[in-house]
Amino acid sequence: MSENLRSQIVTQGVQRSPNRAMLRAVGFKDEDFNKAIVGIANGYSTITPCNMGINQLALIAEAGIKTAGAMPQMFGTITISDGISMGTEGMKYSLVSREVIADSIETACTGQSMDGVLAIGGCDKNIPFLSLSGRAIAPSSPRVY
Repeated sequence: MSENLRSQIVTQGVQRSPNRAMLRAVGFKDEDFNKAIVGIANGYSTITPCNMGINQLALIAEAGIKTAGAMPQMFGTITISDGISMGTEGMKYSLVSREVIADSIETACTGQSMDGVLAIGGCDKNIPFLSLSGRAIAPSSPRVY
């Protein structure tokens, strides 16, 4: 059974040569086009202390995904710090940021035809994106907090 059921729409066939050219530009080789493409939604940010340590974890996960025989594709998400925005106009954006985060992950993964996603977050604004976005893309995708 093919490991790239979703991503084969952008990796297989002569009509997808332009798609493969773009993937080659980010490091794919011929043998990678039959592998599952796994997104890594990286909540790393220096605007809140909750997310400052996430990038190292995401890099380790990226290496692990490659070792497991899939092709990782890392991308970032936004975050908001309640502790910094409290008592200001910024709090109006805090709760809604959860939906924005989830929507952005779903958009990236669906738009890029990824086969799965590993979502890594570090605060209460990121936790919902771990569940909301994963359900739409691949229900069995792992979430890390």
